[in-house]
Amino acid sequence: MQTVSRRSVLLSAIALALGQRALAQTTAKPVRIIVPFPAGGGTDVAARLIGEKLRGNYAPSVIVENRVGASGRTGVEAVKNAEPDGTTLLFTPDFLMTVYPHSFKKLAYDPLADFVPVALIARSGLALAAGPALPAEIKTIRQYVDWARANAKHSFYATTAAGGTPHFVGVMLARDSRVELSPVHYKGGAPALQDLIGGQIPVSINPIGELLPQLKSGKVRVLAVTSAQRSKFLPDVPTMAESGFPNIVISPWLGFFAPAKTPPDLVKRLANGITDATQHKESMLGMLKLGMEPAAMSPLAFREIVRQDLERWAPIVKASGFTAED
Repeated sequence: MQTVSRRSVLLSAIALALGQRALAQTTAKPVRIIVPFPAGGGTDVAARLIGEKLRGNYAPSVIVENRVGASGRTGVEAVKNAEPDGTTLLFTPDFLMTVYPHSFKKLAYDPLADFVPVALIARSGLALAAGPALPAEIKTIRQYVDWARANAKHSFYATTAAGGTPHFVGVMLARDSRVELSPVHYKGGAPALQDLIGGQIPVSINPIGELLPQLKSGKVRVLAVTSAQRSKFLPDVPTMAESGFPNIVISPWLGFFAPAKTPPDLVKRLANGITDATQHKESMLGMLKLGMEPAAMSPLAFREIVRQDLERWAPIVKASGFTAED
């Protein structure tokens, strides 16, 4: 019988370890995560949290690239046209994939035909926040609606993009309260909040996570949230439903997409890698600080969420009569 030396066992163990690492690191190329909004917003920060944990696992390096323009569509289209080799990913809030198909007459992408849903990583409620331009005595949505009715020339609200979910929260509030509210569209949450804090606009509708850092300053106050239940991040703030607007119940998500025709095995590895990155302690704590609740589901389950949300938003957008301009 041949004796197995200690050296050969050691070499075999090293080879096995290297083989496992090679399997874990799926691609030798850098991976780009395209975020369709400016740096500094909640979506951008979350992308960097996950990207950091993918580095050295799924890929040797991960770059977060902010592709801003056309209300976020520029970034989405960049991923649509990328090679389906697992090295270019889209990280986006839901409305670019679920609301835009109904709010834009001509959209250069189809959410389900041109992309593969890879991983939903978090949900985050929206909130309507007031800044210094709104009188300090106004502390509820009902009071804000009354003020807007009496000050129609100043009843503007900031959104993170034209035709997006925050925009339609304002549309739905205007419809249900029968008051005129005029949207002002920004290229992401950070510039919207800058004008809110600066007193250039009275209210803004943002993901909760984007508002949390601003509350300590005392210049921003949240009037209501859109989730079905009160947010654990803002337990003293009522929901829209509690405030008398039961139709406004919205819990947006954030997720990763790959270009269509990305091989199923790559999608599976991507999904596993992103899920592992999301469940890492640092990632979870980071997302909680952003006001996001970590979540995870399979690519097939995520695809079904996208399909259901597409169907849900169709009648809402149609009833509003809104059409986004290209």
